[in-house]
Amino acid sequence: MTAATAIVATLALPGTAIAPPANAESNASAEAVAQLQATASQEIELTAEEAVVVDATRAEFGATDPAALRRAQLAAERAAAAAAWRGPSVSDFLANPPYPNFSLDRVVQVALQYQGVPYRYGGATPAGFDCSGFVQYVYAQFGVSLPHSVSGQDAAGTRISRADARPGDIVIMPGHNGIYMGNGTFIDSPRAGGVVSVRPIWTDNYWIVRVGI
Repeated sequence: MTAATAIVATLALPGTAIAPPANAESNASAEAVAQLQATASQEIELTAEEAVVVDATRAEFGATDPAALRRAQLAAERAAAAAAWRGPSVSDFLANPPYPNFSLDRVVQVALQYQGVPYRYGGATPAGFDCSGFVQYVYAQFGVSLPHSVSGQDAAGTRISRADARPGDIVIMPGHNGIYMGNGTFIDSPRAGGVVSVRPIWTDNYWIVRVGI
């Protein structure tokens, strides 16, 4: 009976209570683990309009497993955000950049304008950014075309030493990135439930990429 009770108690634990793998990198901080857990969450808040899109997607494809439903929900959220945004897009900026003369100092100023914008998976407008979408949107205003992916942005630039890093360069880490602010900080769009903000770089597993100059 005791064993059965223990099994039931284990099954009742929420997903975010599951411990990280034993072989996780030793330098992973609690915040990094929390980021992974937040990203893996199966919960998402939807407006009534987004819920209709998700229901239609589920009905069309007959998706029943949580992973497929999650993808449908994220697609609906991204579509709703794109529909809601009426300002310039990345492609608009690339066609007519408001800052044609590239400057790392100006990159910092532009990036700071978006503090408080919420994280949105797949987002690349001020209606909501994911990490690489935020970097892409800021750099597009200088006529610099970057792919919408961390690995693509890493490959698009030149890696430089941390000693040579300047505010406005791009901070790359496994699966995440942001814009360097100096003194061990960066500005990024962190994870579901977060907003664009300046914060310390929490891990030593990062490198600096320079593009534009």
